[in-house]
Amino acid sequence: MDVTEILLLVVAGIAAGAVNAIAGGGSLITFPSLIAIGLPSVDANVTNSVSVFPGYVSSVVGSRADLAGQGRRVRATVPAAVVGTAAGCALLLLTPARAFEVIVPFLVMAAAATLAFQERLRALVGHPRSLSPRRASVTLQSVVFVGAIYGGYFGAALGVMYVAALALILDEPLKRINALKNVLSATVGVVTLLVFAVFARVDWAAVVTLAPATIIGGYAGARLARRLSQRVLRFVIVAFGTAIGLFLFYRAFLS
Repeated sequence: MDVTEILLLVVAGIAAGAVNAIAGGGSLITFPSLIAIGLPSVDANVTNSVSVFPGYVSSVVGSRADLAGQGRRVRATVPAAVVGTAAGCALLLLTPARAFEVIVPFLVMAAAATLAFQERLRALVGHPRSLSPRRASVTLQSVVFVGAIYGGYFGAALGVMYVAALALILDEPLKRINALKNVLSATVGVVTLLVFAVFARVDWAAVVTLAPATIIGGYAGARLARRLSQRVLRFVIVAFGTAIGLFLFYRAFLS
């Protein structure tokens, strides 16, 4: 890589780390940047997944205050995230990508709409407090598992999907849900790191350039997210999710 390419990845890494901590979707900054420096699409996807993992970890550190009292929930959901991510990684390495590319834009936009109309949807499906403990646990595990499959496969806007789904089934402020999302995203990240490091072609020079930048951006973004009001944080996540969904739709059907 030349100096221009290194600078591109550093800027992209900082921006992506911050976006992932606040809303999710930072991969749509780093993934095109890796394509721009000449990596094939699958190699870029794999390298991107490995590179953004440290940023997820720093997001957890930055939002740790909002994880207080959620230790039991974290311990209950991490195994589902691990198994789902492993399944998603296997899908990426063993199957054609086109089918998933077609459905992903609609999943992302549906997640953004779910968060935007959270209260109206709750009126239809019921408030989290109305769920029995068993049903609430099964629903939470299912959401985490399905989201992790997507995260292991591609992962762009995983944070938007997790926040939207968790906000519908958990009776918690959005900041605490965002903190839980950071833990789940970090879990997805560590599994993809381990799987792809062994079974896929990772451009480690790009990882060494991107990863430190995502750490800086992730910590800064998590601290900023804690300062935003509930309404502003929701608006930012919905706006990012909608923009990401439209971008993915364009790439899948119009480019």
